[in-house]
Amino acid sequence: MTLETISLLSATAQPAGSSLMWVVFIALTIISMLVSKNVERKFKQYSHIPTATGETGREVAERMLADHDIHNVQVTMVQGTLTDHYNPTNRTLNLSPAVYNGTSVAAAAVAAHECGHAVQHAVGYAPLGLRSALVPVVNFAGRWVSWVILAGLLLIRVFPTLLLIGIALFALSTLFSLVTLPVEINASSRALQWIQQKDITTPDTHRYAVSALRAAAYTYVMAAVTSLATLAYYIMIYLDRR
Repeated sequence: MTLETISLLSATAQPAGSSLMWVVFIALTIISMLVSKNVERKFKQYSHIPTATGETGREVAERMLADHDIHNVQVTMVQGTLTDHYNPTNRTLNLSPAVYNGTSVAAAAVAAHECGHAVQHAVGYAPLGLRSALVPVVNFAGRWVSWVILAGLLLIRVFPTLLLIGIALFALSTLFSLVTLPVEINASSRALQWIQQKDITTPDTHRYAVSALRAAAYTYVMAAVTSLATLAYYIMIYLDRR
């Protein structure tokens, strides 16, 4: 459920303390925008800093996979900016053009980070397995949660259980956001350790790789915090209108 949808519903169901919650939502929205802009800025900035080896993101990914004895993952290029991701379903490591062809510290860091997910998959990293298992459930919940919560808010005085069902569905996306945090942090840790060991970054440039991946991690932190705040808001409405 987006903040825009919440605003449409606030006139019919506002819990006690909702003014404070709106201040929180506005603050989180502003911070999230700043965090996203910071990621874009740092990637652009660090895209001009070359690696010590001159390898492209594709070559970095292929070497990291080989070093971890992973031979069943295909490295491909996908369109877009910062669209890089690892797909455990078809075992593909998908890199955006700037990363796939780039020879910068930023490209190497992002490519190695996505390889970190492939390594997690290969070694059976539990949080990644949990996140993957949640994907179809969250996708199903995502198709219905807005409508269920909307109906639940409109009918809260006569059928409060409907809102409770919506809250349960939304809680699944919150759980997904929380599980994503250790998955992303661990992938970055694996990536940074590997590119440092392989001298892809130097002592002078490694801090840029750390900065880039840390900035990206903050986007997941903000997503989790915003989801928790939204979930708390729905719970407040339910408890206030029971």
